[in-house]
Amino acid sequence: MTNDQILILAILLVTMTMFLWGRWRHDMVATAALLACVLAGLIAPQEAFAGFSHPAVITVACVLVLSRGLQTSGAVDLIARRALPANAGPLSSLAALVGLGAVLSGFMNNVGAMALLMPVAIQLADRLKMPPGQVLMPVAFGTILGGMTTLIGTPPNLIVSGFRVRTGAPPFAMFDFTPIGLAVAVIGVGFIALVGWRLVPARQRADTEGFETGAYLTEVRVTGDGKAAGMSLRDIENVLDEGDAQVVGLIRNEVRMSAPQAGRIVLAGDILVIEADIETLSEVLSKLGLKLEEAVSSKEEEDVSGTDKAEPRQDLKGISKARAAGSKSDGKAEKLTGSESDTADQPERTPTSDELALMELVVRPESAIIGRSAKDLLLRMRYGLNLLAVSREGARSKARLRTLRFQAGDLLLMQGPPEALTEFASDSGCVPLANRDLRLPDRRQAFIASTIMIMAVGAAAFGLLPATISFAIGVLASMALRTVPPRSIYAAIDWPIIVLLAALIPVAGAMESTGTADLIARVLMDTVAQGQPVVALALILVVTMFLSDVMNNAATAAVMCPIAIGTANALGVSSDAFLMSVAIGASCAFLTPIGHQNNTLILEPGGFRFGDYWRLGLPLEALVVAVSLPMLLIVWPL
Repeated sequence: MTNDQILILAILLVTMTMFLWGRWRHDMVATAALLACVLAGLIAPQEAFAGFSHPAVITVACVLVLSRGLQTSGAVDLIARRALPANAGPLSSLAALVGLGAVLSGFMNNVGAMALLMPVAIQLADRLKMPPGQVLMPVAFGTILGGMTTLIGTPPNLIVSGFRVRTGAPPFAMFDFTPIGLAVAVIGVGFIALVGWRLVPARQRADTEGFETGAYLTEVRVTGDGKAAGMSLRDIENVLDEGDAQVVGLIRNEVRMSAPQAGRIVLAGDILVIEADIETLSEVLSKLGLKLEEAVSSKEEEDVSGTDKAEPRQDLKGISKARAAGSKSDGKAEKLTGSESDTADQPERTPTSDELALMELVVRPESAIIGRSAKDLLLRMRYGLNLLAVSREGARSKARLRTLRFQAGDLLLMQGPPEALTEFASDSGCVPLANRDLRLPDRRQAFIASTIMIMAVGAAAFGLLPATISFAIGVLASMALRTVPPRSIYAAIDWPIIVLLAALIPVAGAMESTGTADLIARVLMDTVAQGQPVVALALILVVTMFLSDVMNNAATAAVMCPIAIGTANALGVSSDAFLMSVAIGASCAFLTPIGHQNNTLILEPGGFRFGDYWRLGLPLEALVVAVSLPMLLIVWPL
């Protein structure tokens, strides 16, 4: 083993450890790996950022923009309304929704497809009296399966296509992935609709109004005239126990006590940190005379500044009718009276209490608010909104609610005028768990956006233009015809994914140039496969699946492609089947909530725990292996 091979293996080991640790964002880890390779002399400085010009990176960026056009024009909303049965039972409804998710994911970003279908899934769960998780997880897995059917369905396919060029063959075409991907997707969707959804843990009761999100972490203020002032924490907790709520902290004079003694007397002005669901929270406020800290703080700011602000209502039951999570109002927020928007020279209008609504939003993995707090975002100043509570899987945060830094998958309970809630959801990249009443579909723009996508796909599929050029022309057409406004082009691109791909492509090249990929391949062949091509193919598929369950799928593809090519060369067989096995394995992350962005997206809305995914994910991954392995040998013979 050479010094260069030792260096690149050490860098890869640290990189994968950082991916698994999850403390740093994926693009930060990938950039650090790239710079480490440059400093170690494994990559020439002038080649360090060549990955940004790689066709896979350009194509991913263009597809994200075209996907945004389909979303903002309402094209997907129109398709969903026509494709989904109105009054069918669970089997037909789930098959239609999961199948629609798979089809959409073949031609647009699968995270975008999931975000669009989440409100539909929650509405369907409410109609069928099912726990929302039993609809959300099937849809999430269906959109992941659909991504493997075309070249543009998911970033790993584009990465695999780029690596094929290094073998001396042309890149994979638009529908080269379809024979195997379609077989896996059809059988997978059928399994999910017939059997799989029954394997999903039912974390919420089907008879609750709307849908439960689990425990919220909420701050409430003890008022001087309230019943709680002068009570001990033990007495307060006895009241809370009736509604399965609990005190998890006490804040006095800006000092937080994470585990206050039960005998401590609560004073007026203290802030209690309570874990409760929204209905229990309403009971707490009424029984103990407590006030939401956000409501009190909002009023105090109003008194100090002299500016009229909308004070949040304390009657949560009253305004929960406007909740965006499938309530009786069907997610349709009440409209503001008067002018639709205030001009700069008009005084700020004070909305009445009837104009306030509650909305639950889930933080998408690529949301702009990740790592920031309500205080950082100036929610009250910029939007006139209050953050009432945050629901998060795992350990409780010790931060104050207004300083709590948001993470992917967090569920936010926000209050304010419906139009401000809609604006914040759009600006932040969060998904409102409601009917998609955020915009009215524009049939003309939807037709234009769909036509642009179809023409771009067709030009690439029939070889009229390289995929990069075809989709770049589509982006230009989208800008010119304003299906995606020019000012929104760069906001439509998921830049962490772009940086991740661009950084890891040169690192993968260093694995090849140093002979490290061939070395790993030979070790795998000698110790496990023992020279058997079929065993080696199955090994590459399973190892890629495992890695994709614990680290980013694009990163997994970039790491495994050189090993797959080296394995094929060591065996003296075609590398096509091995590269395809990487594409399939990297797309099949069904065991954990961190393996794929869509899995993270449904964690809190579905009320899931980390260990819930394998119940459906494990049999689904076994099914994928059983279907794809013989198909690989048939379509891409060794």
